[in-house]
Formats: sequence, C-alpha cells, structure tokens
Amino acid sequence: MHWLTDLLAAIGVVLNGIPQGIMAMSLGFAIFPTLFSFIFASAVNGAFGAVAPLSFQAESLALTGKLGRDLRERTSIIFGGSVIMLVIGVTGTLTKIVDVLGNNIMAGMMAGVGIMLAKIALGMAKDQRLTGWLSIAIAIVVYLITKDLVWTIVVSVIGSSLAAVTLQHYRVDLPAHVTARRFVFTKPQFNVRVLRGALSLACLNIGANISYGLITGQMTGQKPNPVNLNLLTGTQALADMGTSLLGGAPVEAIISATGSAPEPVVAGIMMMLIMAAILALGWLGKLGKYVPSASIAGFLLILGVAVIFPANAATALHGANSTVAAITLVVTAIADPFAGLLSGAVLKFVLPLLGLGV
Repeated sequence: MHWLTDLLAAIGVVLNGIPQGIMAMSLGFAIFPTLFSFIFASAVNGAFGAVAPLSFQAESLALTGKLGRDLRERTSIIFGGSVIMLVIGVTGTLTKIVDVLGNNIMAGMMAGVGIMLAKIALGMAKDQRLTGWLSIAIAIVVYLITKDLVWTIVVSVIGSSLAAVTLQHYRVDLPAHVTARRFVFTKPQFNVRVLRGALSLACLNIGANISYGLITGQMTGQKPNPVNLNLLTGTQALADMGTSLLGGAPVEAIISATGSAPEPVVAGIMMMLIMAAILALGWLGKLGKYVPSASIAGFLLILGVAVIFPANAATALHGANSTVAAITLVVTAIADPFAGLLSGAVLKFVLPLLGLGV
C-alpha cells in the first residue's frame, strides 16, 4: 500500500501549490507553459533518484511581483535569476557561497524575506479589505489550531474566496495570455530593475535551495541527507529558464511533505505530474476566476511571521557576526535580498580592511 501513501502525500503538496499557482496567475504569468517545468523536473528526479521536487513558491512569486512592473520584466527577472543559478549549480559553488558569507548572514537574509512577505500580505489586505483581512484572520486561527501550513493555506484561501464570491459577487476574467493553452515566446529585456530583480531572486533561491531542499531531505530519515544541492539548483535553473521564455511562472525548491512518504522520489514525481496535468487541462485557470489575489494574504503572513522569521532570526542573531546579520535582516526587509546580502558582505569583509567594523 506504499503507493497509496505516496499518492496522499503528493496530493497534499498539490493542494498547497494550487493557491500559489493562482497567485502566479494574478501576477500575469501564463500557466500552461509552466507545465514544462514540472515535466522537466519530474524527469530529472526520476533519472537521478532525487527526492526534492519543485513547485510554485510564494516567496519567489511575491519577490518577482514586487520588483517587476509588468509581465515582461517579471519573466526577464526569472530568466536572469535562472542564468545566475545555473552557473552556481554547474560550478558547484552553492555551498561555498554560504561558507564564505556564514550561516548567520544567510539566515538574516531569509528572516528579512519573512518580514517582506508579511509586508506584502498586509498590503494585499489594505487593497482588498474583505478578502485580505478575512484570509489573515482565518489563517491565524487555523495555524494556531493545526500548526499545519497545508491546512492553513487551503482553509484561508477557500474561506476568503467564498466570502468574496458570495458577498461581493467576485469574478474576474483573466487576461487571454494567462489561460491560453499555447506557447508564446517572451523576449527577455534588460534594465536596472531587471538586474536588481535577477540578483535578488538568485539570492533568495540560494537560501531557499539550501534550507528547503535539505529540510525535505531530512524528512526521508536517510543519512547522510540525500539531497544533491547542485543537482537541485541546476534543475530549478533550467526549468525556470525554459518557462520564463514562454511567459510562464517560476517553480522553485519547496518544503515538500513527499519527503516523508515511503517512496519519496516516487511521491515527488507524482506530485509534479499531477500539477502538470492540472495545468495542461486548464483547471487552474478556471479556479482562478473566482479566487482573489488577496486570498493568499493569510498564508503569506503566517509563512513570513510564524515559519520563516523565527528560526532564521534566531540563527542570525546567535554567535559571531550577529550585528552584521541583523543589519542584513533589516536591509532585506526594507529593500530586497540582494541588497541585504550585499550589505552583509560589505560589513563583514570590506569594513575590516579599512580598520572599521560593527
């Protein structure tokens, strides 16, 4: 009966990914081309026996939506970030970057991302008051009761969406390119905003690939941790590179419950193929008409404040360079992950050369 347990774990992760896929649609990403990423990643995981799957990730979507003004800028940011991550994956420098900067500075950056997500959630609630504040209220209650992110996102998104449809008669016609079941080449562009966004997305993915990927690996109970970070980084980079050229959404490393399934590789592949089927059949686009973008505000707030921030802030503020890590945290929260890591690197390495320090 292992296959049934594997399937249930896969379905749980799919339920977690669907609202974030709807968030991707609200940012203008074409959903149909994104199935390329799921199929590609499932093939790579099957070929190499990799346990860490890819899926929609709220953090990268929120960051891309914040830094890109329109679809072309957002896909260009994803393309640029994927090029950077591909170089890092191929050269095997992911763990070296963390070794140089230090765990507390990287944790400071991730804690800053947690605050950034909370700010985005509150901004959504201000823009769409009923949906956003109700989503936040439901998410807080559900998380306090269950301590489970899947239940939190599912109940808060469904509850706030039902309220919007019932009380406000919410229904939106998504742009044709979002729901079109075809591939359309989207030429990347380059400007300062895209460069900043690409570097920020790469910084976020460095932290996410290590933390989320290794957590999924720990769920398997296998020692040493079975996740190959260079393979994960290269897979994510190639998947995003391909889908971004077609106007699709990014898929990144996630904390996946499939890691705890009896056959974690099989469960992860099941999850990605189910998601690919949902995209291919156009079901996500049909759901998206009735789900306001602010319905995910509660999940973003809980993810940022209750999940990402506490553990990472504790790591950042413990031990040597805690002041530098704290500044990295604040700069990331105010600006973006690249600015945060850059400030941390300058404070750690450049100021001591000048006889200064913090």
